[in-house]
Amino acid sequence: MTRTVIESNTKTAIMGFDEPFTVIGERINPTGRKILNAELEAGDFSRVQADAIAQVAAGATVLDINSGAVFSNKMAEDPRYADNNFVEPDLMRQLVEKVQEVTDCPLCIDSSVPGALEAGLEAANGRPLLNSVTGEEERLELVLPLVKKYNVPVVAISNDDTGISEDPDVRFAVAKKIVERAADFGIPAHDIVVDPLVMPIGAMGTAGLQVFTLVRRLREELGVNTTCGASNISFGLPNRHGINNAFLPMAMGAGMTSAIMNPIAIPVGPKKLAEKKAEVEAAGIVLPEGMDDEAFCQLFGIGSTKARAGKEMEAIRAANFLTNNDEAGGAWIKFNKSPAADGESGGRGRRGGGRRRRG
Repeated sequence: MTRTVIESNTKTAIMGFDEPFTVIGERINPTGRKILNAELEAGDFSRVQADAIAQVAAGATVLDINSGAVFSNKMAEDPRYADNNFVEPDLMRQLVEKVQEVTDCPLCIDSSVPGALEAGLEAANGRPLLNSVTGEEERLELVLPLVKKYNVPVVAISNDDTGISEDPDVRFAVAKKIVERAADFGIPAHDIVVDPLVMPIGAMGTAGLQVFTLVRRLREELGVNTTCGASNISFGLPNRHGINNAFLPMAMGAGMTSAIMNPIAIPVGPKKLAEKKAEVEAAGIVLPEGMDDEAFCQLFGIGSTKARAGKEMEAIRAANFLTNNDEAGGAWIKFNKSPAADGESGGRGRRGGGRRRRG
């Protein structure tokens, strides 16, 4: 059986067809996060560390670290900051070091800049996952030597110099090409984790069927593990969690072994809380004196004021149980116990989301 091993100094996450689903937490990524981007530009890594802790508590067994920040203020003072090849290597090194200060979760080093990938590999403890290589010739020649040099597994994205094809057969052919080129470098198929590219179902009605078919082919014909950006499937649609919750177990049933995703249910913010309280007051409902915000959220079913495991994690854990990748249902039972005093909802089960072993 194919097994892809990702390690920190003390923990191991194993991707495999007969292993619990590996959840790769995606939140340490400044793309589209203006506040985080500004904090990183100012040298503030407190949100990064908080996100790392919260994702692991929610059930992530690997943490993706993306260094794709844009430092607009520094750019105005020094034109070198307009070049990601200048910005990202140092930033990646700092991100990895800061995350490793607060967790020993295995890491995924994520950048389009080869220098940042190598900086992350140098700073990371253990055996991280590298994200990513594509079928583009230049990318293959830059990234595969790093994979070989550091003896790490790599995410292989199914696009090439022609772009992203809507034809699943073309995407399979690109994946096969990457696996074959990796073999030329002495990189085994079990260290290639293919991302078959999930298209938005709102734009392409066959997107889900395409992914399920591709994942089966990748497993049966190439013998590789797979991953995806899980939220892409629901892009632009209402009730995205509902779609994601259905997609993930179906993808797992087809053979997908991991996903890059947000394991956290975002806490209820002050605005939503105030709106709900006004609605309750307008309805003439009298609340108990001294009710705190968390109790209010629970009473009216609007979530929590604290970061907790999201509904997608519930779907994944249920699927792990149903596929006999949760021994005696231990992780499922623990996940569904009453929240602990610190507000975290399970998520620390030994077999939840990805098997961990002491090194």
